[in-house]
Amino acid sequence: MDRAQKEKVVEELGQIFESSGVVVVAHYAGLTVAEMQDLRAKAREADAAVRVAKNRLAKIALQDKPCESIADYLTGMTVLTYSEDPVAAAKVSEDFAKGNDKFVILGGAMGENALDRAGVTAVSKMPSREELIASIVGCIGAPASNIAGAIGAPASNIASILSTIEEKAA
Repeated sequence: MDRAQKEKVVEELGQIFESSGVVVVAHYAGLTVAEMQDLRAKAREADAAVRVAKNRLAKIALQDKPCESIADYLTGMTVLTYSEDPVAAAKVSEDFAKGNDKFVILGGAMGENALDRAGVTAVSKMPSREELIASIVGCIGAPASNIAGAIGAPASNIASILSTIEEKAA
């Protein structure tokens, strides 16, 4: 890899560290190509991505970034899983780690906050952006259906009262 290629990789990694909602760092020593492809496919499904990069270049890219503190995790054979959604990459990493002992999560970063192993687990258990949007829409929609039911209820009550009065008069 020549100097220009290294500079390009550092720039790409810098963009990843700046724009990602979460970055998870893990060791992947011993994973087969098929297992890595499986990890990449699962990440792609969740709108996340997987990147293997030289630790030295990743540390250079981390300089002056909000998540600079994760540089300590960049030792050995590391892989980065990242996503704009603050939860997606953590969920993908946790799910993959459960089924594969060779994939060991070290920690990560969520914005300026460094995450240890427990932090990544906690983030993975949070609802995703889509789940939060769905629950908010549900909360907004519920009062509207309650109002519609309340408005419709007096009319049905009046109709039943009138039918009762009519039956008594007959």
